[in-house]
Amino acid sequence: MHNVIVLAAVSVFFLLSSPVLGQGLEPIPAPEGARVYVIAPTDGATVKSPVTVRFGLEGMGVAPAGVDHPKTGHHHLLIDVPLPPAGLPVPADANHIHFGGGQTETTVELAPGKHTLQLILGDFRHVPHEPPVVSEVVTITVE
Repeated sequence: MHNVIVLAAVSVFFLLSSPVLGQGLEPIPAPEGARVYVIAPTDGATVKSPVTVRFGLEGMGVAPAGVDHPKTGHHHLLIDVPLPPAGLPVPADANHIHFGGGQTETTVELAPGKHTLQLILGDFRHVPHEPPVVSEVVTITVE
């Protein structure tokens, strides 16, 4: 139920934000040396579903969506998709999973086959920083 409430709040945010009007948002600068990464699974791993994905972050702190603290953001997990356009909030769907509560781990159901995982940090509005704080792409195989 909590996820439904969070997704509803994210949906309202997107309806009220400028991308609906075709306008970008000014990105917040990322601290020099900030880095986000996938702790697990490792690149090239063969795993079973459900897959536990653990997030790592250096040089910044984690804050929930809607909380505007300097040098913070929250995680978004991208599954089998490229990075979103600059200056726009990260979409919210099955391939762009938001962790607006400040979560640093999740478990996802993935179909058998190859999948890519990538993290991108978003500010309090879900907009990636400038430069974007993104992880390397992790490719896994689900048995």
